[in-house]
Amino acid sequence: MDLGIKGKRALVCASSKGLGLGCARALAEAGVDLVMNARGAEALEAAAQAIRDDYGVEVTAVAADITTEEGRASVLEAAGDIDILVNNAGGPPPGMWTDWDRDDFIKALDANMLTPIALIKALVPAMMERGWGRVVNITSQSVKAPIPVLGLSNSARAGLTGYVAGTSRQVAPSGVTINNLLPGIHATDRAVGLDGGVAKQKGISIEEAQAERAATIPARRYGTPEEFGAACAFLCSMHAGFIVGQNWLLDGGGVNATL
Repeated sequence: MDLGIKGKRALVCASSKGLGLGCARALAEAGVDLVMNARGAEALEAAAQAIRDDYGVEVTAVAADITTEEGRASVLEAAGDIDILVNNAGGPPPGMWTDWDRDDFIKALDANMLTPIALIKALVPAMMERGWGRVVNITSQSVKAPIPVLGLSNSARAGLTGYVAGTSRQVAPSGVTINNLLPGIHATDRAVGLDGGVAKQKGISIEEAQAERAATIPARRYGTPEEFGAACAFLCSMHAGFIVGQNWLLDGGGVNATL
């Protein structure tokens, strides 16, 4: 399918690996020029060069912490005019409700709620003036079904979801859509970290922890960054202009809900 976005320009945050990289590669395959961001310069440049080699699109790599004001400023300065924004940032650490204090919640809100809101506010007005734009926020299945050990993530991402629900409907008349992608477990470094914690807690191998988790997913496997990226690219396409303020689960059926 021709997604109709060849020649557009996208900012993809936290895109040196994992789900962010999956989104960047899928957009590049559709002919989109990229601004890629991550904290680690070496891994970021390697990912950017691989995309240049594979797809022949223009890629600007900006190593910065997108969750800080300074990092956002450097990324936005390098980005210029952006048609597509993919918000993404690593999730806060797991724990129990008794573990977290105010500072922990502020850090989670800064990374997973306030940073994407700041980027939306910075980039969407120009999209509205041009009459076209796409924003996709990578959140979590936890906004549909909270995960107890990820209470910081549950809270911050649910806050972003509420913001998007209202904002998306205000900007839609100008041809700009804002939607959320809600990943379940995918084969990324984040999954390795979570599975490693379970393995240590239970005294089992990481392979056994992965098998236990996969058994709880109706699809009986983890998702891949490639299929996640394809869903993101479709939401960014010319064909998705009537999809507004929605939350797409990509979890292999893990959340058991009718709606």
